[in-house]
Amino acid sequence: MNVGFIGLGVMGRPMAQRLLSAGTPLVVWNRTPERTAPLRAAGATVAADADEVFARADVVLLMLADEAALDAVLGRGTPALAARVAGRTVVHMGTTSPEYSHALETGIRAAGGRYVEAPVSGSRVPAEEGQLVAMLAGEQDAVAAVRPLLAPLCRETFVCGPAPGALLMKLSVNLFLITLVTGLTEAFHFAERQGLDRRLFLEVLDAGPMASGVSRMKAPKLRERDFAVQAAALDVLKNNRLIAEAARKARLASPLLDVCHALFEETVAQGHGGEDMVAVLRAIEARTAGVS
Repeated sequence: MNVGFIGLGVMGRPMAQRLLSAGTPLVVWNRTPERTAPLRAAGATVAADADEVFARADVVLLMLADEAALDAVLGRGTPALAARVAGRTVVHMGTTSPEYSHALETGIRAAGGRYVEAPVSGSRVPAEEGQLVAMLAGEQDAVAAVRPLLAPLCRETFVCGPAPGALLMKLSVNLFLITLVTGLTEAFHFAERQGLDRRLFLEVLDAGPMASGVSRMKAPKLRERDFAVQAAALDVLKNNRLIAEAARKARLASPLLDVCHALFEETVAQGHGGEDMVAVLRAIEARTAGVS
């Protein structure tokens, strides 16, 4: 199986590198050409454009930032869509609205292609280590064909029925993640401002029942005020908006999410959107400064 990969950002590049390391023949393309250099060095074929990726590949994995990027790469709304996707399987691995994904599947299938939703849970470090969790949705035969391909990237994969089941599952998981990390950050801020030893607080937390893979990844970043990106605050805000929109459409309350939404909006407005999600600490600190 010849595999294409488009979208070599914070998550996409380590995912593509994992596939190459597993021996998957890979043709890659990115709108920023410089990001393809490490993959070329690792043995990937670098395409001149998206058309070449689709021409060479049976399955094309898309790890793109948003719906506009997906539309541009696929040529949605133009004759290019059919030329690119007919006879191929398109795997959407990013995070978009469930409604968009459902419409995308309809368009790809009408153009003679197959479609699989495969959003992943995890950030840059799990991507580098092949420890992502993938959620797959779509036609059963297409999902069955794609699932083994993702094994080098994932600790586990879960089949979530027809699309957009995987994206709804991803949004549910992300709701917990966003509120969890925001709660950890606020607790860290509280302990620090109460004069407690930051390291000791995090050690006590890590010894108890609240410890998790997430807390163990984010605690050192809080302790060191290390805001280097694993999952960017701007991306968290985008996910927060998607979840809130889905909640409103389903007439669901999301009180914790709504508080986090405000805090991440403040984080981004302060100019920290490109930093890791623990930069929400900056918004909490700004609120404390306003109180005092």
